[in-house]
Amino acid sequence: MGILTTRFFLDVVSIVLTDILLAGDNGVVIALAVKSLPREQRRIGVIAGAAGAVALRVVLTFWAARILQFEFLKLAGGVLIFWIAVRLLIAGTGEQAEGRTAGTLRQAIWMILVADITMSLDNILAVAAIARDNTALLIAGLGLSIPFVVFTSSLLAHIMDRYPVLVWMGAAILGRVAGGMVLTDPWVVRVLRPSESAGIAGEVCGAILVLLVGWAIKKRR
Repeated sequence: MGILTTRFFLDVVSIVLTDILLAGDNGVVIALAVKSLPREQRRIGVIAGAAGAVALRVVLTFWAARILQFEFLKLAGGVLIFWIAVRLLIAGTGEQAEGRTAGTLRQAIWMILVADITMSLDNILAVAAIARDNTALLIAGLGLSIPFVVFTSSLLAHIMDRYPVLVWMGAAILGRVAGGMVLTDPWVVRVLRPSESAGIAGEVCGAILVLLVGWAIKKRR
């Protein structure tokens, strides 16, 4: 029993560390999404978004291996992340319309959930491998990761208030993720067979494109 308990604890710790290390971009998403909210709503947005994303990860883990084999899924996901990055960039840099703030609590939570799940498909496979079909272990490990994600996201949002340039950097990170997702889609790999250097170039282009599109929209408005 002692050996089983120790192994269970080590597996939980492994899942938490894996989730945190592989999901650093998700903290950026949450921080950008809640930055445009009033301060009293930020904590609600961070906690609700992180908890909802983890719950969805638990559900998706059971089908992750099959989901990632679908062609055009990561391609569509990359386009979606690109759109979210542009939206968050505009909202996070103070864009307003008709005297209202650019985002609402509901919109922020929705963007957090969509972006987190879209970017986490690869991460889910690593967590599922550690859990070894142990549902209790999976839920315990991912559940314990929530406080870490909440703390990181809250800290990033606070720092972004003081240094607005970090909003642009965060959007560029999401653009990089979007470019990487597009080039690793099974259909793109099968048809174009991109090299490792092409993958890196795609990520760089994704980051630059997000910044250019966000800047163009803000200038036009």
